[in-house]
Amino acid sequence: MGGIDGITDFDSLRRAMAENGEQPEGPARNARAEQLLTEAEKLNIPLAVIEALGHQLKVYNYSSEKDRMFVPFARLLRLWDERPEDFDEYETHTLHWVFKWVSSGMTDQPHVPLASIEKWLGEMAHRYRLAGHSERAVRSAEFNVAAHIGDVPRAERAYAAWLAADRDRMADCHACELHGQGWWQSERGRDEEALRLWAPVLEGELTCAHEPHTSLAASLLPLLRLGRLDEARANHLRGFRLVRAMESMRGAYADHVEFCALTGNEARALELLAERPAYFTDTGHPRSGLEFLSVVTLLMDRLTSLGLGDRQVPGPADRSWTARELAAHARAEALDLAGRFDARNGTTYVSERARARMAQEPLVERLPLGVRSARTATGPDPAARRAAGAAVPAPSREAAEPDLPALIAQARQLSDSLRPDAVEAWAAVSRAAEGVELDPRDRAEIADHQAMDLGPEGAELFERAAELYAEAGDPGEALAARTRAAFVRALGGDVEGALRAVTGPYDEILALYAEDATGVRQTASVLMGRARILMRRVQEAGGTPGEVGGDVPGDGTDGTGPSAAPAGSGEEGSLSGPSAVYAEAEAAVREVQALVGGRGGDDVQLASRAAEARAMLAELALHAGELEAAAELFGRAAAGFVAAGLPWFAVEYEARLAPLAHHLGDITETERALRAALEHGGPYLEATGRAQLHLQLAEVLGGRDRVAEAAEQALEAAHWADEAGEGPALGAWARHLLGGFLLRQGRWAEAAEVLESALPDLSVETHGDGAVVQARWWLGDCLSELGEHRAAAERRLQAAEIARLWPEQQDHATLAHLAAESLGQAELPAEADQAYARAGDLWRSLGDVHGLVRALRARAWLALRAEDGQGDARELMAAAVRECEEALAADPGDEEARRLLVAELGHTHRQFGDLLTRGAAEDDDEDSGRAATEDALSQVTEAIVVFASLGPDALHHRTGAELAAGWLEADLGRPEGAGARARAVLKAYEAYEGHDEEETVRARRAEAEQLLQALADR
Repeated sequence: MGGIDGITDFDSLRRAMAENGEQPEGPARNARAEQLLTEAEKLNIPLAVIEALGHQLKVYNYSSEKDRMFVPFARLLRLWDERPEDFDEYETHTLHWVFKWVSSGMTDQPHVPLASIEKWLGEMAHRYRLAGHSERAVRSAEFNVAAHIGDVPRAERAYAAWLAADRDRMADCHACELHGQGWWQSERGRDEEALRLWAPVLEGELTCAHEPHTSLAASLLPLLRLGRLDEARANHLRGFRLVRAMESMRGAYADHVEFCALTGNEARALELLAERPAYFTDTGHPRSGLEFLSVVTLLMDRLTSLGLGDRQVPGPADRSWTARELAAHARAEALDLAGRFDARNGTTYVSERARARMAQEPLVERLPLGVRSARTATGPDPAARRAAGAAVPAPSREAAEPDLPALIAQARQLSDSLRPDAVEAWAAVSRAAEGVELDPRDRAEIADHQAMDLGPEGAELFERAAELYAEAGDPGEALAARTRAAFVRALGGDVEGALRAVTGPYDEILALYAEDATGVRQTASVLMGRARILMRRVQEAGGTPGEVGGDVPGDGTDGTGPSAAPAGSGEEGSLSGPSAVYAEAEAAVREVQALVGGRGGDDVQLASRAAEARAMLAELALHAGELEAAAELFGRAAAGFVAAGLPWFAVEYEARLAPLAHHLGDITETERALRAALEHGGPYLEATGRAQLHLQLAEVLGGRDRVAEAAEQALEAAHWADEAGEGPALGAWARHLLGGFLLRQGRWAEAAEVLESALPDLSVETHGDGAVVQARWWLGDCLSELGEHRAAAERRLQAAEIARLWPEQQDHATLAHLAAESLGQAELPAEADQAYARAGDLWRSLGDVHGLVRALRARAWLALRAEDGQGDARELMAAAVRECEEALAADPGDEEARRLLVAELGHTHRQFGDLLTRGAAEDDDEDSGRAATEDALSQVTEAIVVFASLGPDALHHRTGAELAAGWLEADLGRPEGAGARARAVLKAYEAYEGHDEEETVRARRAEAEQLLQALADR
């Protein structure tokens, strides 16, 4: 009677075990292995039970239930001791191989006494000696025990003996050995040596089931300690992608959480914890549980230190957790586990290591990763606020009793020198002065700066400041404050009202200045305020004829310094504004220039007025369509601010200059301007503006094919967009570009992680359907390179579904074709054939014969894989030949198009021959098989003729077909014809004698000689 799922014999059992081995790690796979062992016992075949036990042991080892592998192993060992003849060669090898799993597995279980582990090491050494195996695996196991308990001298001796012993079939794979050796070097503080040992694994030269997964994880902190941050970031993105789906890799997973916690990526660390809730409670592998809980403690302590102790965090599923609560819980659980290990080992080593791991300080304050992540902090610290563009708050009154005169002096110095911190400094004065009677001048400056902070809402406070300045005996500054009140009315949209309001202060200040009753600063302030209002009227006057595109961060016109409108000096010629509005604005700007021209010197306020005036003239030139003049003036305005020691005011004008320069074709100047804007902004540039500048620079560098630099800028753009709360919009676009730049560098895994992170936020409404299609297309390319063909097909099909609606169908056809390729590689032939048919129809509608022919050829090869599919395969390949011939008969146009079609025909004949050859090899009937071979020879001969017509350009294709025909002739018993073809190939390459031969030439010659030798041997 059959067992479960039709397991009636040994073969069906083996198939079932192979299928189970392909399932994801975890309890379901383990349970299936237990069922299969029960079925194996029913077959009454000793080897079936042995293989089922081995399968069970393997799935336990690669799961969170590692503690369950000891029982099947003990049974296997008993069977070996009782009847070794029941074990075949493979199972004999496997039995000895898993000794290593069991020895390390005992170390990982604190309930197994140390004496038992030492006894087991002796048993392993004895049995390996009897079987004739090297000591290498035994010494490696001893090293693991000694390193675990902290016996460094013994560990060093075992390490040396491990490396000295011969590598044989029982040694761990080279990748795993290098991981262990590198781990020890890192533990001993030799990070450079560790990374040298890991290099072949990290670079993909050596791989296995768990490598490079564990080495990538282990490399993260050594790379951070050495300052190799780009490599650390890359290894995190690559490595986490590998361990994410592997339940058995809790230790490596913890390494990635730890990396995030120590690099300012606490939010991502929380996301990683949320993906694996079972890791909090799985008990089958206590050692990795200790590692995980130690890292959880580290992360929660970090969050608590950032003031986020009450934040809800992912934890054990039985309840909700705050960071502070989870820190206490995880610490207690981890130290309990560590204590159990130490009690078993008779040391305190494991607990000391756990405490040290929990107590680590960040290795990097900020390491952008490029993947989306919610911001962790609810209130950034002062350094973070400076980086994001916010002013640093003054010390609280509770922190220290303020020295009010010193605060006033500092605030006045900051405002006189136009420092960005001036507004906040006067706010600190206001807080410190509560209940203190200040003189009118101090109160005027407090009100003035409070109004500046309010922007368009500050008009009343500016008027109050004007009254106080007048009371303090400074009529010029009173008029300047009234002008500022008028200007913020213009900012609020009432430009005409602002112009009426500024008329009085303007007339009065000129009169005062003429009488030497006020200074040039105050006069310049009023004149500049009036010019700003007139520039606002220009902006409202019906469009900007010379405007060019480009992201420009911020507004800049808040009344606290130079406006967002750019400026000029005194020597520029008259600008041809399109109306009286422009002319009046230009006259006002030149009036400012006439007043302050040559007066700047060390007076930063006057120098800033001159620079701002030049920027305003640039703005007017831009309105007039005089782009080159505007670009020059923006550049001179920015240079003026920098020369005055006010680089933060140059940011906007460099940012305005960048798209202008790009529009004018000066890409070098575009790049310079963007870099200068970032440099000049320093800590005062707002996060959104910083993100926009980095993003523009990324696009410029990418366009210049400086892809690595472009990726760095896109990475920064993504980070600052997230900091600004713009992750779903600006951040998604930055990640989209970053993924593309990483893909162009062949960094498939990193690109895939970034693109997968971008896609949830990329939307047709915000970013356009082109961006969504491109991101899915790129991701499909990455997944294809990584061998994830089913997922690649899904992404390509999703992209094709959007492209289906576009008027131009080229992208739709290409994506359908690529999706078909992925489906075929994913062993989904029916779905692949359907996709190729869809692509073929699209290629036909586009008149693309090459795409159509390739789709038909691909379908032919798929048909050949099907049962009784040879007939369909022949028909499809014949159809591909006909399409080529008909296109050639229809006159393809120019000579190059004709030659490409001829080459396509040659390749199709050649593939037809190969397809028939494959079919003949699988044909059991001798006569039909010979007939198919004859047909194959006919097709390959046609290919030779076609390639020959193309001359030297198709030489390699012709000789390849010639050799294929030669082998077919040999198979048909025609040695003369076969030999003639081989000699023809050798003759074709005689011209290459004495020259450096390319690889194809060497390969063709070698194959021709091989064919002649095979004929001679026959």
